[in-house]
Amino acid sequence: MRKITMLVAAALALATGGAASAKTTVIYAGKLIADADKGVQGPSTIVVTDDRITSITAGRAEAPAGAEIVDLGDKTVLPGLIDLHVHLTGDPGGDFRSEAVEPDEWGVVVGTKNARLTLRAGFTTVREAGSAQYTAFALRRGTAEGFVEGPRIIAAGPSLSIVGGHGDVTGFREDIHAVLDQGYSCTGAVECAEKVRKASRAGADVIKITATGGVLSQQGRGLGAHFTDAEMESIAQTAHSLGLKVMAHAHGARGIEAASAAGIDSIEHGTFADDAALKVMKAKGTYLVPTLMAFEGVRERLGKGIYTPTVEEKVRMTLGTVGQAVGKAKALGVPIAFGTDAGVFEHGRNAGEFALLVKAGLTPREALASATTVAARLLSMEDEVGRLAPGLSADIIAVSGDPLSDVTALEKVDWVMARGRIAD
Repeated sequence: MRKITMLVAAALALATGGAASAKTTVIYAGKLIADADKGVQGPSTIVVTDDRITSITAGRAEAPAGAEIVDLGDKTVLPGLIDLHVHLTGDPGGDFRSEAVEPDEWGVVVGTKNARLTLRAGFTTVREAGSAQYTAFALRRGTAEGFVEGPRIIAAGPSLSIVGGHGDVTGFREDIHAVLDQGYSCTGAVECAEKVRKASRAGADVIKITATGGVLSQQGRGLGAHFTDAEMESIAQTAHSLGLKVMAHAHGARGIEAASAAGIDSIEHGTFADDAALKVMKAKGTYLVPTLMAFEGVRERLGKGIYTPTVEEKVRMTLGTVGQAVGKAKALGVPIAFGTDAGVFEHGRNAGEFALLVKAGLTPREALASATTVAARLLSMEDEVGRLAPGLSADIIAVSGDPLSDVTALEKVDWVMARGRIAD
């Protein structure tokens, strides 16, 4: 009996100590956008305990004893933003030959820099849309454990591609291809299923495929469909059986249509999407992630000797159509989620996408929702991020002005908290 009593006492002591060590932060907001769909509220008090929001009340509530107080004055406080398409481990304008020279580990160093820039820009959750085998996974762990200042990372790892397609190693001699190959190209439904399982085993949170040709790769065979219908159906079915979603890089209309029909969850870029492709996306519930900022980054570097002639030709073929799919998608009711392709342009400029989305036809509210509530639904994380509510992750930012009337207010973020940690 005495032994049991001592064990109970020890458990109570641990419980008491745990409660005493919990950190409470009280945030005073001048204005509050708790949900992009519900407009702006007046002065509010947000209480955060460790990494969770515990309460939100109107006005300036009294802070409990011992709490850290963050008074944001007349700032607008809103959920941390979500970018569904970034490449943290890379920077724009690099020579494509660098992949034959630089070790994969260098990507983690570059990613550490870019994770910090991305967080400071107000993006507290990102989806890493393609990297070397383990670089994004290492970075994911670093930000989760607090060793690296940065956002929550949903990581894909290497993209699945056809042999010689966008996402595969191209532009080198065949013997060099063999050395650089990461082993994620596939031919046929069976092999493609195997590569999905390989990516899952390696640690992927999401499966990335290149369903069409790409603009910045060295293969010069246009932007049309790559995988067969059977291959894409195999990829989607295998990923879904493992509880993973699939994101598909896709420019050409028929590749977009085929990927959507196969059950792919999101179309990245969607540049040449036509009504036929968008109707399939609507019917299947496929999201469009437009990445308009990517083309701003490409446009800025065009004609400066940065890109090879193969790439420049594809860039010029694409630029006149960028953004047109957004208005068509909205009209047909296709969900539009926020993604930028940061890494094609400089990290930290992600919020420039908002103004481009508005220019393409979204309202400011729809643009903000695309990076909060809509993006959270695509990630199946709507009970974790994308809103401010008790029980959700304490991912919170503050800006001057009202982003529901002027989205450019999001281009300068004044204060950031990610998972309960205030960015320095």
